[in-house]
Amino acid sequence: MTEIKLVSKVLKANDQIAAENRQLLSGASVLVINLMSSPGSGKTTILERTIERAGSSKAAATPAGVGAGPALRFAVVEGDLFTTRDAERIDRLGAPVVQVNTEGGCHLDAQMVRAALEDLAWRDADILAVENVGNLVCPAAWDLGEDLRVLVVSIAEGHDKPAKYPRMFREAHAILLNKIDLLPMTDFSVREFEKDVRALNAEAPIFYLSARTGAGLADWVSWLRSKLAEKRHRRPDGAPVQED
Repeated sequence: MTEIKLVSKVLKANDQIAAENRQLLSGASVLVINLMSSPGSGKTTILERTIERAGSSKAAATPAGVGAGPALRFAVVEGDLFTTRDAERIDRLGAPVVQVNTEGGCHLDAQMVRAALEDLAWRDADILAVENVGNLVCPAAWDLGEDLRVLVVSIAEGHDKPAKYPRMFREAHAILLNKIDLLPMTDFSVREFEKDVRALNAEAPIFYLSARTGAGLADWVSWLRSKLAEKRHRRPDGAPVQED
């Protein structure tokens, strides 16, 4: 009997395209974040507030980057099952955005991102944000060519998510615990959440924030800036740039 390992072959092909994406984007010194979460955690709202605070948002009353460093230029790939609603929200802020509809698929893959790049004005961007399809299982298996995996979870989801979805937390470079303004109205245990996260991932910073009130956003934006600076201080092969 011949066994065909289709999943392995598909992932291998995806990884090759992801490597090509990474090389292309690294050559332009664009920091790529893969924003992942379950549905309803607040990914799009966090992305909106991040662009408003760190970027040059036409929706902001004053330049959002003032006092926090130079304004960052964002480009966005929006992944969703069917609608364009999230992309429309980003478009209102003035950031270049392309919507990718998976029509039922539970994640983006590297080829989808490659196709989106062909229609997206990303070359002048500092940060390319890829908002993945809302799902806490599938996206973790698919490399898109990103530099960082950022996982968003919310107070409303409960503190047991790390134990239930360990791979997502294990592979995250940063974890955003959103909707902290809801803490007094829930039985969410920050202690249990932190304990389970640290059992899986000892390195990723945890940012406690509320996209609704703005609490904690400054620390998150500061971290993003530091990661962009780190990438631009490295050569495309990953080695540090030698100072004269």
